[in-house]
Amino acid sequence: MKIIQLDNIRYEDNENVILDGITIDINKGDCISIIGESGSGKSTLLKICGDLIEVKEGSIKFKGKEYSYYESTDLRKKISYSIQIPYLFGNTVYDNLEFPFKIRNKEIDNERIINLLKRFKLKEDIINKNINLLSGGEKQRIAFIRNIIFTPEVLLLDEITSALDIENTKIIEDYIEELNKEGVTILWVTHSEKQSETIFNKRITVSKGKIEKLEEFN
Repeated sequence: MKIIQLDNIRYEDNENVILDGITIDINKGDCISIIGESGSGKSTLLKICGDLIEVKEGSIKFKGKEYSYYESTDLRKKISYSIQIPYLFGNTVYDNLEFPFKIRNKEIDNERIINLLKRFKLKEDIINKNINLLSGGEKQRIAFIRNIIFTPEVLLLDEITSALDIENTKIIEDYIEELNKEGVTILWVTHSEKQSETIFNKRITVSKGKIEKLEEFN
Protein backbone atom coordinates (compact mmCIF):
# COMPACT_ATOMS: atom_id res chain seq x y z
CA MET A 1 0.00 0.00 0.00
CA LYS A 2 1.29 3.44 -0.96
CA ILE A 3 1.08 5.68 2.09
CA ILE A 4 2.74 8.84 0.70
CA GLN A 5 3.00 9.69 -3.00
CA LEU A 6 4.95 12.64 -4.36
CA ASP A 7 4.42 13.48 -8.02
CA ASN A 8 6.65 16.00 -9.80
CA ILE A 9 7.16 18.17 -6.71
CA ARG A 10 8.90 21.49 -7.30
CA TYR A 11 9.66 23.92 -4.49
CA GLU A 12 11.28 27.35 -4.67
CA ASP A 13 12.37 29.71 -1.91
CA ASN A 14 12.94 33.32 -2.98
CA GLU A 15 13.27 32.12 -6.57
CA ASN A 16 15.92 29.58 -5.58
CA VAL A 17 14.93 26.09 -6.71
CA ILE A 18 15.22 23.78 -3.68
CA LEU A 19 13.46 20.71 -5.08
CA ASP A 20 12.73 19.96 -8.71
CA GLY A 21 10.79 17.07 -10.23
CA ILE A 22 10.60 14.91 -7.11
CA THR A 23 8.51 11.81 -7.81
CA ILE A 24 8.47 8.89 -5.41
CA ASP A 25 6.06 6.42 -3.84
CA ILE A 26 6.55 5.56 -0.18
CA ASN A 27 4.97 2.29 0.85
CA LYS A 28 3.43 1.54 4.22
CA GLY A 29 6.11 -0.05 6.36
CA ASP A 30 9.05 1.38 4.44
CA CYS A 31 12.09 2.36 6.49
CA ILE A 32 13.96 4.85 4.32
CA SER A 33 17.16 6.75 4.97
CA ILE A 34 17.75 10.01 3.10
CA ILE A 35 21.28 11.24 2.48
CA GLY A 36 22.90 14.03 0.49
CA GLU A 37 25.14 17.03 0.81
CA SER A 38 24.19 20.01 2.95
CA GLY A 39 21.73 22.19 1.02
CA SER A 40 20.69 19.39 -1.33
CA GLY A 41 17.03 19.61 -0.28
CA LYS A 42 16.78 16.70 2.17
CA SER A 43 15.14 18.63 5.01
CA THR A 44 12.80 20.44 2.61
CA LEU A 45 11.65 17.09 1.25
CA LEU A 46 10.94 15.91 4.78
CA LYS A 47 9.02 19.10 5.64
CA ILE A 48 6.85 18.71 2.54
CA CYS A 49 6.04 15.14 3.60
CA GLY A 50 5.18 16.50 7.06
CA ASP A 51 2.76 19.12 5.66
CA LEU A 52 4.95 21.90 7.01
CA ILE A 53 5.60 23.47 3.61
CA GLU A 54 2.90 24.12 1.03
CA VAL A 55 3.62 22.71 -2.40
CA LYS A 56 2.99 25.08 -5.32
CA GLU A 57 3.80 22.65 -8.12
CA GLY A 58 3.16 18.92 -8.21
CA SER A 59 1.01 16.86 -5.89
CA ILE A 60 1.43 14.97 -2.65
CA LYS A 61 -0.99 12.35 -1.37
CA PHE A 62 -1.53 10.49 1.88
CA LYS A 63 -3.30 7.15 1.48
CA GLY A 64 -4.38 8.09 -2.02
CA LYS A 65 -5.87 11.48 -1.17
CA GLU A 66 -4.32 14.91 -1.66
CA TYR A 67 -2.92 16.47 1.50
CA SER A 68 -5.43 19.31 1.02
CA TYR A 69 -8.22 16.80 1.65
CA TYR A 70 -7.15 16.56 5.30
CA GLU A 71 -7.21 19.07 8.11
CA SER A 72 -3.57 19.92 8.80
CA THR A 73 -3.94 19.28 12.54
CA ASP A 74 -5.32 15.80 11.86
CA LEU A 75 -2.69 14.99 9.25
CA ARG A 76 0.13 16.00 11.57
CA LYS A 77 -1.13 13.56 14.18
CA LYS A 78 -0.75 10.77 11.63
CA ILE A 79 2.55 12.05 10.20
CA SER A 80 4.93 13.09 12.98
CA TYR A 81 7.99 15.24 12.25
CA SER A 82 11.09 15.45 14.47
CA ILE A 83 13.52 18.24 13.68
CA GLN A 84 17.30 18.35 14.10
CA ILE A 85 17.24 21.36 16.41
CA PRO A 86 14.53 20.44 18.92
CA TYR A 87 11.90 23.00 19.77
CA LEU A 88 10.69 22.81 23.35
CA PHE A 89 8.10 25.15 24.79
CA GLY A 90 6.69 26.12 28.16
CA ASN A 91 8.89 25.97 31.23
CA THR A 92 9.43 22.31 32.04
CA VAL A 93 9.91 18.94 30.41
CA TYR A 94 6.45 17.95 31.65
CA ASP A 95 4.89 20.89 29.78
CA ASN A 96 6.14 19.26 26.59
CA LEU A 97 5.24 15.67 27.40
CA GLU A 98 1.68 16.41 28.47
CA PHE A 99 1.03 18.38 25.28
CA PRO A 100 0.26 15.39 22.99
CA PHE A 101 -2.45 14.30 25.41
CA LYS A 102 -3.96 17.76 25.69
CA ILE A 103 -4.33 18.33 21.94
CA ARG A 104 -6.12 14.98 21.68
CA ASN A 105 -8.30 15.62 24.74
CA LYS A 106 -6.88 12.45 26.31
CA GLU A 107 -6.15 11.72 29.94
CA ILE A 108 -2.43 12.15 30.62
CA ASP A 109 -0.74 8.75 30.88
CA ASN A 110 2.08 9.42 33.33
CA GLU A 111 3.14 5.77 33.33
CA ARG A 112 3.73 5.91 29.58
CA ILE A 113 5.73 9.12 29.99
CA ILE A 114 7.94 7.63 32.71
CA ASN A 115 8.49 4.40 30.78
CA LEU A 116 9.64 6.34 27.73
CA LEU A 117 11.98 8.50 29.80
CA LYS A 118 13.57 5.35 31.20
CA ARG A 119 13.76 3.75 27.76
CA PHE A 120 15.86 6.66 26.54
CA LYS A 121 18.09 6.78 29.63
CA LEU A 122 16.53 9.87 31.17
CA LYS A 123 15.93 10.04 34.91
CA GLU A 124 12.37 10.30 36.16
CA ASP A 125 13.03 13.59 37.96
CA ILE A 126 13.94 15.30 34.68
CA ILE A 127 10.21 15.72 34.20
CA ASN A 128 10.22 18.83 36.41
CA LYS A 129 13.43 20.27 35.00
CA ASN A 130 13.43 23.67 33.30
CA ILE A 131 13.94 23.21 29.57
CA ASN A 132 16.65 25.88 29.54
CA LEU A 133 18.80 23.67 31.78
CA LEU A 134 18.75 20.66 29.45
CA SER A 135 21.73 19.57 27.39
CA GLY A 136 21.46 19.31 23.62
CA GLY A 137 21.16 15.53 23.81
CA GLU A 138 18.45 15.73 26.48
CA LYS A 139 16.48 18.18 24.36
CA GLN A 140 16.66 15.88 21.35
CA ARG A 141 15.41 12.92 23.35
CA ILE A 142 12.59 14.88 25.03
CA ALA A 143 11.42 16.25 21.67
CA PHE A 144 11.55 12.73 20.21
CA ILE A 145 9.54 11.28 23.10
CA ARG A 146 6.94 14.02 22.62
CA ASN A 147 6.57 12.93 19.01
CA ILE A 148 6.14 9.22 19.69
CA ILE A 149 4.02 9.21 22.87
CA PHE A 150 1.17 8.51 20.46
CA THR A 151 2.49 6.20 17.77
CA PRO A 152 2.12 7.88 14.35
CA GLU A 153 1.53 6.16 11.04
CA VAL A 154 4.54 7.91 9.52
CA LEU A 155 7.57 9.17 11.43
CA LEU A 156 9.82 11.77 9.81
CA LEU A 157 13.23 12.22 11.44
CA ASP A 158 15.68 15.00 10.58
CA GLU A 159 19.18 14.37 12.00
CA ILE A 160 17.63 13.52 15.38
CA THR A 161 20.74 11.82 16.77
CA SER A 162 23.19 14.59 15.85
CA ALA A 163 23.73 15.60 19.52
CA LEU A 164 23.80 12.05 20.91
CA ASP A 165 26.69 9.77 21.77
CA ILE A 166 27.06 6.31 20.27
CA GLU A 167 25.16 4.56 23.08
CA ASN A 168 22.12 6.85 22.96
CA THR A 169 22.13 6.85 19.17
CA LYS A 170 21.90 3.04 19.25
CA ILE A 171 18.98 3.23 21.70
CA ILE A 172 17.11 5.52 19.30
CA GLU A 173 17.92 3.30 16.30
CA ASP A 174 16.69 0.20 18.13
CA TYR A 175 13.43 1.91 19.08
CA ILE A 176 12.87 3.14 15.52
CA GLU A 177 13.46 -0.39 14.27
CA GLU A 178 10.83 -1.68 16.72
CA LEU A 179 8.32 0.93 15.55
CA ASN A 180 8.98 -0.02 11.95
CA LYS A 181 8.39 -3.70 12.70
CA GLU A 182 5.05 -2.65 14.19
CA GLY A 183 4.14 -1.05 10.85
CA VAL A 184 5.23 2.57 11.28
CA THR A 185 6.65 4.06 8.08
CA ILE A 186 10.01 5.78 8.65
CA LEU A 187 11.83 8.50 6.68
CA TRP A 188 15.11 9.47 8.32
CA VAL A 189 17.46 12.19 7.09
CA THR A 190 21.01 11.48 8.25
CA HIS A 191 24.45 12.90 7.49
CA SER A 192 26.03 9.55 8.31
CA GLU A 193 26.43 7.09 5.46
CA LYS A 194 27.13 4.36 8.02
CA GLN A 195 23.87 5.09 9.84
CA SER A 196 21.99 5.19 6.53
CA GLU A 197 22.73 1.48 6.03
CA THR A 198 21.74 0.20 9.47
CA ILE A 199 18.02 -0.51 9.86
CA PHE A 200 16.65 0.60 6.49
CA ASN A 201 15.12 -1.23 3.55
CA LYS A 202 15.69 1.70 1.16
CA ARG A 203 18.00 4.69 0.80
CA ILE A 204 17.37 7.89 -1.15
CA THR A 205 20.25 10.11 -2.24
CA VAL A 206 19.25 13.73 -2.88
CA SER A 207 21.52 15.97 -4.93
CA LYS A 208 20.86 19.54 -6.06
CA GLY A 209 17.14 19.23 -5.43
CA LYS A 210 16.66 15.97 -7.30
CA ILE A 211 16.54 12.31 -6.35
CA GLU A 212 19.88 11.08 -7.64
CA LYS A 213 19.54 7.48 -6.53
CA LEU A 214 17.06 5.10 -4.89
CA GLU A 215 18.62 1.96 -3.45
CA GLU A 216 16.86 -1.06 -2.01
CA PHE A 217 18.47 -3.23 0.66
CA ASN A 218 17.67 -6.85 1.48
